[in-house]
Amino acid sequence: MEKKASESLVIMTELVLPNDTNTFGNLMGGRLMYWMDIAAALSAMKHCAAPVVTASVDNISFETPIKLGNVVHIEAKVTRAFNSSMEVHMKVWGEDAIQQYKYKSNEAYYTFVALDPNGKPRTVNTFVPETADEIRLFDGALRRRQLRLILGGKLKPEDAPELKALFVK
Repeated sequence: MEKKASESLVIMTELVLPNDTNTFGNLMGGRLMYWMDIAAALSAMKHCAAPVVTASVDNISFETPIKLGNVVHIEAKVTRAFNSSMEVHMKVWGEDAIQQYKYKSNEAYYTFVALDPNGKPRTVNTFVPETADEIRLFDGALRRRQLRLILGGKLKPEDAPELKALFVK
């Protein structure tokens, strides 16, 4: 079955409370990563209609801190499906609801594997990108996957032609 990115969209909203912050009054990175993992898992589950587990988390760079009392918005969408895994892209914004402005906090990619009733990897639905942004993310997903596999010791660099093409002419 084919699925579109819009069918996997999850928008999660949280309020930053005192227990979520560090001594500087900023949202703790670990708490944000926890919320991102939940949003991304929900997105992956919507795509494959099965339980999923987190397989990897790419680099997360925190651009702008989110302050105590601000709102966190996490937008998660599947960007590509492979055999049993799916890449999910997330964008995170903070919002000062009193001053009425939103600001970008970070973005990241998480990878999930779908599980069958026995807890083994199962095949997922195919993915069809529609918009120009979805096509751009879809095209880059194969290179990001190859990099993850190389860093995880599951793929040799010489066996990653799409990634190698970026460095060798």
